[in-house]
Amino acid sequence: MPEVILEPDLPIIDPHHHLWDLTPLLASFPSPAHPFIAAVARTPYYTFQELRGDATSGHNVIGTVFMECGAFYRADAAPELKVVGEVDFVNGVAAQSASGIYGSFRACAAIIGHADMTLGDGARPVLEALTAAGGGRFRGIRHQGAWDADPEVLGPPFHAGPGLLASDAFHAGFRHLAPLGLTFDAWVLEPQLGDVLALARKFPDTTIVLDHCGTPLNIASYRGTLCDTFPRWKASIQALAACPNVSVKLGGLAMAFCGMPEEGPEAGLSSEALAKLWAPYIETCIEAFGPERAMFESNYPVDKWGASYATLWNTFKRITAGASASEKRALYAGTAAKVYGLEALLA
Repeated sequence: MPEVILEPDLPIIDPHHHLWDLTPLLASFPSPAHPFIAAVARTPYYTFQELRGDATSGHNVIGTVFMECGAFYRADAAPELKVVGEVDFVNGVAAQSASGIYGSFRACAAIIGHADMTLGDGARPVLEALTAAGGGRFRGIRHQGAWDADPEVLGPPFHAGPGLLASDAFHAGFRHLAPLGLTFDAWVLEPQLGDVLALARKFPDTTIVLDHCGTPLNIASYRGTLCDTFPRWKASIQALAACPNVSVKLGGLAMAFCGMPEEGPEAGLSSEALAKLWAPYIETCIEAFGPERAMFESNYPVDKWGASYATLWNTFKRITAGASASEKRALYAGTAAKVYGLEALLA
C-alpha cells in the first residue's frame, strides 16, 4: 500500500535523474546479470512520461536536472561530438515540459551532459557544442570515473580506468570547465574519493558535485563491509567538505552497488526502514557540508532498485524531520537551484 506523503508542500528540485532507452545495451550483456544490470533491466526505458508520473506522485517536485547516461548519441557525428545528441534529445524533453501543457512541473530545467576530458584542448569545442545544443539549459558535464580492481563490483557497462580523475590527460580537458562557467559531477566509488579531493584542490575555481554520497560499497568483494569502511568513508567526506568548491548529492544509496537494501528490486521496505539504513551516511554528509552545499537526489530510475519515488522522498523527509524550514529549503531545492542555475524555479 502506498505511503502517505510527508510534507507534501515542500518544494523539491530533483537534481539527478536519467532518461534512457537501454534495450540495445541490455541485449549485449550475458546472463546471469550483474545486480546493476538486473536493476536497470526492470526499467529498460525511462521517458518523460515515466518521470512525470513519478515526480507528480505526491511530492511537490517543481523541477529536475537531467544527468548524462549515454542516451541517444548522434550516430552520424564525429566520435567526440556524438555526445551532443544526448543534449539535443533532453533539451527537446525540457521544451515539452516548459510548454506548460503538463502543468507547472519543469523537467530537465538544467542539463548535465558528457564530454571526454581526456581530449585535452579538444574538449573545449565539444563543451561549446553541448552548450549550444542545450538552449540555455546546459550546465556542465559528468565524466564517469568509477573503477575498482574487482571487476565484479561494477560489472560490464563501466569502462573507466584506474586513476582517471588524477591523470594529466583528464586535467588537460578539465581546465576548460571553469572558464566556460560549467560544473562537474563526480561519480566515483568510495575507495576513489581521494582522487576527487585532489581534483578539487587542484582546480578550486571549478564547481564539483560529488554524486551519491560518494558511493559506499556493499557488493561483490565489499559485501558486508559497510561497518568496516564507514570510518574511512567519513574521513574522506570531511576532507572533501573542507573544499568550498565541492557540494554533495544525498542519495544513490538504493543502488545495487551500495546495497542499502540488499534485497532489491523495489524491495518494498518502508521509508522508516530505509531511513535507518541511510541516515548515518546522509547525516554525516549534511554535518560535513552543511545544508547550503548538500542536495537530495532521486537518482531515478536507478534507485528504483530499492524504493519507489514516493517512498524515496519520504525517507529523506524522515531523516530531516528535525531540520529547520530554511535548512529544508536548501536541502530539497535551494542548493540545487544555486549550483545548477535554477533560482527562477523558486521565485
